[in-house]
Amino acid sequence: MNILLVYPKYPNTFWSFKHALRFIAKKALHPPLGLLTIAAMLPKEWEKRLIDMNTDAVQDRDLSWADYVFIGGMAIQRESAKELIARCKEAGVRTVGGGPLFTAAPDDFPELDHLVLDEAEATLPKFLGDLAEDKAERVYRSDAFPRLASTPVPLWGLIKMRRYFSMNLQFSRGCPFSCEFCDITTLYGNTTRTKSAHQMVGELDALYDAGWRGSVFFVDDNFIGNKKRLKDEVLPAMIEWMKRKRFPFDFSTEASINLADDEGLIRQMIRAGFESVFVGIETPDTRSLEECSKLQNTRRNLIDSVKRIQQIGLRVRAGFIVGFDNDTPDIFDRQIRFVQESRIITAMVGMLNAPGGSRLYHRLKKEGRLSRESTGDNTDFSTNIVPVMGYEKLFEGYKRIVNTIYSPRTYYERITAFLREYRPLEKRRWRFHFRSIGYNFRYLDAPFKTFLILGIKDNARLYYWKLLLWSLIRRPRLLPMAMAYHVYGFHFRKVFAVER
Repeated sequence: MNILLVYPKYPNTFWSFKHALRFIAKKALHPPLGLLTIAAMLPKEWEKRLIDMNTDAVQDRDLSWADYVFIGGMAIQRESAKELIARCKEAGVRTVGGGPLFTAAPDDFPELDHLVLDEAEATLPKFLGDLAEDKAERVYRSDAFPRLASTPVPLWGLIKMRRYFSMNLQFSRGCPFSCEFCDITTLYGNTTRTKSAHQMVGELDALYDAGWRGSVFFVDDNFIGNKKRLKDEVLPAMIEWMKRKRFPFDFSTEASINLADDEGLIRQMIRAGFESVFVGIETPDTRSLEECSKLQNTRRNLIDSVKRIQQIGLRVRAGFIVGFDNDTPDIFDRQIRFVQESRIITAMVGMLNAPGGSRLYHRLKKEGRLSRESTGDNTDFSTNIVPVMGYEKLFEGYKRIVNTIYSPRTYYERITAFLREYRPLEKRRWRFHFRSIGYNFRYLDAPFKTFLILGIKDNARLYYWKLLLWSLIRRPRLLPMAMAYHVYGFHFRKVFAVER
């Protein structure tokens, strides 16, 4: 078999970092970890190629080479996936769809020849067995949440690492919490299933042996879902591995806010090489948190929790939502104040959406309050729900938030406030690697691009120079961080079309 694995294209979104990646000549933020893992599950004797449409185009010759095209993706890639499926059908090549996009809405893709849904460890073997006997069915599903002990190491050789800013790994699936607007527990369950320390060391070895040095993102929806195994087994093994390999990676991930309650765990993560964590804050309104069952965020001062994590040494990125039923007109100003006072530089604020499969989706469907399917992008000024406050009020309030927090002046004030206070108790070790020169060579012109685009051409150039001079005088060791944040701000302003 000749198997072509294809990852559809992302639109320009908050997390695409498209406008920031241009400064370092990278084409995409992360590679398609799911398809790289699926490739490792396919028979070894099959020929495999992978095309990430975010870095390369699918050519007609690619489709004519393939016996099957395996397509994986998420809801936000729907339009690109639809176009790809149409091309495959026209070319006469058979298609297989899997992953969250197709699992959440299989009926939306009648053109696909096969749907291998839910988790591949549970459904792919049956499909491959039937395919070998020429009796493959169209749909394969499973209610099981499989153990991750059999999950193979991704086939990193299928991608060109130089085109990406960061690699990615997965330690766990599932989340112990049940936020109403989230479909993670529907997809992966409430019990956190993890890989062993031995598996994680093997995956770190594979990345290292493939030549990667630099950023690695753990894609877990809640990295600390199984704190005991993390603290007792996995992090100690990672710390030892990082010391032995002379700290070749820096890590980031996602975690729930109760991370702030465990100083020992934060310190362990930093010693293992973690630099930042994404946290779902959602809203400072307790009633709205209770409405969406995000109870882990209640009964605490959220700003204090964020600052505790940052004080120890992990930088916090965060997600925020407006449009809950309990939101009142003052929620927009409260969200702005929270972002500024918490010093969260990367603040993803979105309008409430109900992903298919989430409890919110089913509740609002019963209430007749769904307007359409979710786009998968809650930062595109759209929502698929009928909000209690009315769409126009929600739209105008949301627009005011992003126009404020990413306006050059407010964003500059937030960066300088963060850098002024950022004096972590636990500091990460870093060592230079000659082997990393090849991957970072294209970064050498980044300062020139930053100077030209942000310092001369950009309308916000005044704040570029103010931040540069402030950092040089007040916190010179943090100058690279300050410039990186300024580049992020450039991207966010472009995505949100921030008014000046």
